[in-house]
Amino acid sequence: MIRLARTAAAFAVVALLASCGTATTATPATHTSHAGGHAAKATPVAAPLRAGERFESLTMAEAYTPSGPNGGTDDYRCFVIDPKLTSQAFLTGAQFQPQNADIVHHAIFFRLGPKQVAQAKALDDSTPGQGWTCFGDSGVDEASWVAHWAPGTNETLLNPRYGYALQPGSKLVMQIHYNTLNANGHPGSDQSSIRLRLTDKTLEPLETALFPAPIELPCTPQETGPLCDRAAAVKDVVRRFGPGADGEANGLAKQCGPLKPGPTQHCDIPIPGSVTLHALAGHMHLLGRSIKVELNPGTPKAQTLLDVPKYDFDDQALRLLAKPVTVKKGDVVRVTCTHDAALRSQLPQLQKLQPRYVVWGAGTSDEMCLGIAIWSKAA
Repeated sequence: MIRLARTAAAFAVVALLASCGTATTATPATHTSHAGGHAAKATPVAAPLRAGERFESLTMAEAYTPSGPNGGTDDYRCFVIDPKLTSQAFLTGAQFQPQNADIVHHAIFFRLGPKQVAQAKALDDSTPGQGWTCFGDSGVDEASWVAHWAPGTNETLLNPRYGYALQPGSKLVMQIHYNTLNANGHPGSDQSSIRLRLTDKTLEPLETALFPAPIELPCTPQETGPLCDRAAAVKDVVRRFGPGADGEANGLAKQCGPLKPGPTQHCDIPIPGSVTLHALAGHMHLLGRSIKVELNPGTPKAQTLLDVPKYDFDDQALRLLAKPVTVKKGDVVRVTCTHDAALRSQLPQLQKLQPRYVVWGAGTSDEMCLGIAIWSKAA
């Protein structure tokens, strides 16, 4: 299931260790135009290695054929990959390469310390086939996010003084969201890989913070159906993703409310401690129109950290801040998203589905509003 959780380490903002993605899209003219499918491409040419860095390429142990549980088309599967570290290293960059891009729609990489590896092995051993089902996060306690991929995401390099710390014996969980909606019952298999950029130098540690906001998007006046009722739509999310999957919709409504149903929602998130932000990305699904992340809005200290006025699902790259921004305890981060239910009638994938009241959820017919931030401890 998808879980509301606190982000890694001291930056304890409420966040969603998030699922992602949706079916391959043929976008109408109202969106930024793209080719329609996420066709497999060669791994982008890497930026040159910097002093002390090396590449390590890791591939899934064997191919996996996805199958959405509970009659759904969304399969979230976690796999352990092992960089075989015998000494401390720092992760300074990563490039995920989906092998079957027609069904791969996100990947998140979670760090496992040596003590967490046993829990991941137990999950793997107790689940038939390769890997285990993992809606929402890795399923391993306190595993922290160190890299991700979504359409349009390539390797983003920060200042070489920063990196994600990997202790000796650390492994990674690769969570992949597969969507089989367009596969006509024959999704094929996938054996994706990732190229890690590692160094043995001791760097300043990075972490990932997630800033969510709610989605309360009613059906359009032209749409009718049983799932246009909010309670029925939330119940359907639980049916597809398991008990507790309603926690995101209801938890965010409580945290960020009071809410009025409509296309634009926001959430003000207080910062519990001083950190420095280096890069941000925004994530929504196919109904997303725009996303903005602001610091201390409506005050003399107001600052826009991320502004994507014309959201394109196929361009979810991290945006480096022109200059790192230090936020302090008591500051507020506001995340604002606008979604458009009218796009449902224009997108071939969503035309096949019942109209619904859209809340936070992991699937093609659900939505998200999520700011992803890379941070380090403030100097």
